[in-house]
Amino acid sequence: MSLPEVKLSDAKALRGYAHPLRMALIGLLRQHGPLTATQTAERLGESVPNCSFHLRQLAKYGLAERVPGADARERPWRATAHNTSWDDASDDPQVRAATDALSATQLALYTRRAEEFLARRADEPVAWRAVTGFADRPLYVTADEMGRLTERIEALLAEYDDRVTDPTKRPADSRKVTLVQLAVLTDPPPAEPTAEPHAETASTHAGPTGPTAVPATPRAESAGPTAAAGFPRDGSAGEEPGGQP
Repeated sequence: MSLPEVKLSDAKALRGYAHPLRMALIGLLRQHGPLTATQTAERLGESVPNCSFHLRQLAKYGLAERVPGADARERPWRATAHNTSWDDASDDPQVRAATDALSATQLALYTRRAEEFLARRADEPVAWRAVTGFADRPLYVTADEMGRLTERIEALLAEYDDRVTDPTKRPADSRKVTLVQLAVLTDPPPAEPTAEPHAETASTHAGPTGPTAVPATPRAESAGPTAAAGFPRDGSAGEEPGGQP
């Protein structure tokens, strides 16, 4: 199945979502909502007016909405989708700057969650310690190959999507796991090739034993971000401090 998704495309909405508390609020609503502003404030250790303000801002960008409550005193909020996505393919410098700011906020939240997990990892059962943690693997791929690889990973993870929306589908011993996808280019873009020097120029700069051969500059395959594969995306992230499932 495919989880409901909100896609942000304009710079204003992207900048509006690039806020740690707003990401935390959306994560909270996705996991525990609907919730009132008072309930979110209690869980996040924030003031009610502050949470109320940021929830209204999230509603402006289509990320949260009001739902009927038990009484008319305070209507709760819910997230409008399970995922928030955006792409890095825009040529608009304002959009590109906004996506960079949003990605930086997202990365900071991922880092905090990883640090919190590492701090309590020793208390986890051996079975879970054996299948969680950090790893990386170098790949030499083209941009198209990276896009296809990400699509295959997304298709594999989608097999578990029904457990996100329907708690009855979750095995009794299952726990929430956040699988973070990072695809980063290890080296900067390759430099433009320079013109070969003329023979007489090379001999002019020869050392005592003759001209010195200069090795060719290593060239990597040119690769850039791809939107087709679903990168980048914010899933059910941004839980309350402590990252409790």
